[in-house]
Amino acid sequence: MKFVDEYRESESVRRLARALARRTTRPWTLMEVCGGQTHAFLKFGLDALLPKEIELIHGPGCPVCVTPVEAIDRALDLAARADVIFCSFGDMLRVPGSERDLLAVKAAGGDVRMVYAPLDAVRLARDNLTKQVIFFAVGFETTTPATALAVLTAARQGIENFSLLTAHVLVPPALESLLASPNCRVQGFLAAGHVCAVVGYREYEPIARRNRVPIVVTGFEPLDLLQGVYRCVNQLEEGRFEVENSYGRVVLPDGNPSARAMVDEVFGAVPQRWRGMGEIPASGLALRPRYAAFDAARRFRATEPRTEPESPCIAGLILQGIEKPRDCPAFGRECTPEHPLGAPMVSSEGVCAAYYRYRRLERSGQGAKG
Repeated sequence: MKFVDEYRESESVRRLARALARRTTRPWTLMEVCGGQTHAFLKFGLDALLPKEIELIHGPGCPVCVTPVEAIDRALDLAARADVIFCSFGDMLRVPGSERDLLAVKAAGGDVRMVYAPLDAVRLARDNLTKQVIFFAVGFETTTPATALAVLTAARQGIENFSLLTAHVLVPPALESLLASPNCRVQGFLAAGHVCAVVGYREYEPIARRNRVPIVVTGFEPLDLLQGVYRCVNQLEEGRFEVENSYGRVVLPDGNPSARAMVDEVFGAVPQRWRGMGEIPASGLALRPRYAAFDAARRFRATEPRTEPESPCIAGLILQGIEKPRDCPAFGRECTPEHPLGAPMVSSEGVCAAYYRYRRLERSGQGAKG
């Protein structure tokens, strides 16, 4: 398959791994931001090909995982209403709130539906005028254009029974927050190519300069990822701290101007709470005043946040790259994909789910790196 098979060719991967080993002269700690990249590193065994001097730590680039418990609880309250059809991507259905998840609400009689795109929820609203249809808008910059299109479509068609529960988040402020932490060990970032395909990478350039940290925009195939690691290490070895685009077949410096304009029309940046990371300034998106009628949090009376139950889950430390899944006492025991204690074990991009699938028999300090 074009643009897939050639990026998985085994000898090319081995050759690049050997070049990386020759280039690496000292220990370096790199963070791949995106959970999809974490899964690819482990699925293809790329972490085992890295020189022993390179440590991979895993970032908060799983939007399901960083959605705070209070947002989940709000979704659960809305989904339980008799007059609501609550729509969500599949990953969110099993993310635990304070007491239950969306599948439990569905089992108790709530009209909870999995959709594949926000426009599916708009169509449901058009076809079910006696119901309030709410779409749980979760995701990074990659999914925000589709949500913005749904709002613009509903506004243009005069669909008044459609609204959003918004939990969209932005990557660059999260990187700034991580770098500002006294516990940060990150010396270089692999930035998510699909995010940059939408927004470009200009916004990363001041982050690299201010924090003296290289940022390499990287894809998701084996050669993409190893090339990203190589470029990041090469900068570190040379003492450079720049943004490089290693995913040029997809990413342009300014991203997709049409998609960006649509998002800017509908949303504005606001402070946002992240699971395990607290509130990060300008890291979330909220509907602009002209589209406030589509805000489910305004349309329906907000409930008081519940107290998050105590749990052995260390999702917050894992999402910040401070700990790894196998350091969690509940990993693979009380916490499994069938009975998750935290969102990173649920999502298809969750780091705990990746370790459970590909590395669950390893313990801290044993087996492959990463």
